[in-house]
Amino acid sequence: MRVGLIGNPNVGKSTIFNGLTGMRQHTGNWPGKTVVKATGYKVYNGVSYQFEDLPGTYSLLAHSKEEEVTRDFVYFEDYDSLIVVCDATALERNLNLVLQVLEITDKVVVCVNLLDEAKKKGIEINLKKLSSLLKVPVVGVVARDKKGFEDLLNAVKEVSLKKDGYLKIDYDELLIKDLYKLKKIIPVQYVNSENVILRYLSGDYGFINAFDFKYKTNLMRNLEAKKLREDILNKLMDKGIKFSDIETLMMETVNEKSFSVCEKVVRYNKENYDKKERIIDKWLTNKITGIPIMLLLLFLILWVTISLANIPSDFLYEKFFEFEDILYNFLVDIHLPIWITDMLVHGVYRVLAWVVAVMLPPMAIFFPLFTLLEDFGLLPRIAFNLDKSFEKCSSCGKQALTMVMGFGCNAVGVTGARIIDSPRERLIAIITNSFVPCNGRFPLLISLITMFLLTNNSSGLMRAFILMIFILVGVIVTFIVSKILSNTILKGVPSSFTLELPPYRRPQIGKVLVRSLLDRTLFVLKRAIFVSAPAGLVIWLFSNLEFDGISLLEWCSSFFNPFGKAIGLDGVIIMSFILGFPANEIVIPIMIMGYMSLGTITDMNDLNLLKELFVSNGWTWVTAICVMFFSLFHFPCLTTLLTIKKETGRLSWTILSFIIPLIIGISLCFTLKTLFYL
Repeated sequence: MRVGLIGNPNVGKSTIFNGLTGMRQHTGNWPGKTVVKATGYKVYNGVSYQFEDLPGTYSLLAHSKEEEVTRDFVYFEDYDSLIVVCDATALERNLNLVLQVLEITDKVVVCVNLLDEAKKKGIEINLKKLSSLLKVPVVGVVARDKKGFEDLLNAVKEVSLKKDGYLKIDYDELLIKDLYKLKKIIPVQYVNSENVILRYLSGDYGFINAFDFKYKTNLMRNLEAKKLREDILNKLMDKGIKFSDIETLMMETVNEKSFSVCEKVVRYNKENYDKKERIIDKWLTNKITGIPIMLLLLFLILWVTISLANIPSDFLYEKFFEFEDILYNFLVDIHLPIWITDMLVHGVYRVLAWVVAVMLPPMAIFFPLFTLLEDFGLLPRIAFNLDKSFEKCSSCGKQALTMVMGFGCNAVGVTGARIIDSPRERLIAIITNSFVPCNGRFPLLISLITMFLLTNNSSGLMRAFILMIFILVGVIVTFIVSKILSNTILKGVPSSFTLELPPYRRPQIGKVLVRSLLDRTLFVLKRAIFVSAPAGLVIWLFSNLEFDGISLLEWCSSFFNPFGKAIGLDGVIIMSFILGFPANEIVIPIMIMGYMSLGTITDMNDLNLLKELFVSNGWTWVTAICVMFFSLFHFPCLTTLLTIKKETGRLSWTILSFIIPLIIGISLCFTLKTLFYL
């Protein structure tokens, strides 16, 4: 049996899908998590079910690609039943979608989720009466505890075996008076022709095109249909109803019925059941306090990440490089040529070990903290607070969510841009995502802050504070570039942004750890390993291939040195960023290798010695600041660019994502160097 799961965003669809199928579809306490359709399977009491988790939608009157996926499934796909998931704490709003679906088919099970949350708030729902009013099964569940799933499966089987029908919505007589004239053009096998005709009259051409394709009706080109539509619209116009009002009137009718149903089945035992949430929101979404609180949370996350990451990073580094000696001796013992052994161990393996040791600990700390905020319901509030700023840039508030994802990994931020409905605004979010530093750039920024702007004994709080200043510069540049793109090659006005602020919920610590480590940390790490292994080979070749006694790395560094000096850097720094293209974590080790003329990546854990090395090669605090800004604004890493190519499908956008930050980085470094040395 083929079963679709639909519902408003953030009602627990994916949690129910995971519980029924045993899969790990990503869930979270903010709208827009399911941006693609997922399929899973379940066998129960001898029946095989195919479940499809569809993107969240507030209405079947679709206004985005994700909503169109859900709309087309409900109207045009061959399924046995639908599970419409509702939030027990916001039933009236959720019933709008239920009623729209019931207009199309009554092979529906209404699944009322979050009954535990409703109970805490003193909300009681008479499920039996609701079922009687809607004339379909209604099942209450607590998805996170898998309570009610057996009843849900039994109800799905029950409705799947019955004959298809639909619920009639009593629209205003003015709207439906002359619809019979168009009914003969609608195929008889399509039951609710009234609903289709109203959408045709309202000018919902995206839907009508899909309808024509499915049922071969040719409504868009049918001259008779066009004439009848024009006659009906003229009559409505005489009554003061424009065609653009029809969709609004349809929604108002559904809203009124939803309100009427809820009045009969929902009882609120606590007058101020949402008082605590409103108090919290008063602070978190206030235009005066909202952004400062947001910055404070970012500061705390950075501080915790910086303070805790060093210990596991040092441990991993020590263990990996202990194994390096074992691996090297093993390859020598099996008589592998020394040059191949050096290339594999001191090249490929050492870069891999460095990337894992440096990248894994901060990601394993940052992503769980980030996911806790997500589960708590804070991320939509961040988008809400920044929406006006992005709107002034002719962009979308959801870009704030993708920007925050970029702190962990820019590739994840690029993938997260799928939640943005507008293709234009999605491209802006993708192109500008690398302006916020990812975990791979944190080690360089923190090291240089400690060596040149603070002291080794400075607290993690001060390092986190200065790091946050650099991050805020990246955010400001994100706004500026978004505005420029919106006024030039990606010209347009900001699209409408419907954002539901979800209720605050207690994070599920176990699931947070699993999801953040498996879905995010290991996903990013896998990609980094994929690109850093060949990078290790290239770096080793650059360091060991010599011409007239000079390594290729030294030769290239000398070539780039005049340009590097002109923008406050030098040739070694430029080559370090070029060779660090696959993984930002290895930029500092390549600098050490270049300055010390070594043939392999070398660590220097003592920051005092490292500072002496840099100073002896001409570094000043101005050089350090220029390097930090160039790290903040240079080409995205290879992993991010591959993700951009995959998400956009076009090489041109990938090249643009490479060029724009590079131009900004070069210009900014040149400006800073000129100002400081005036």
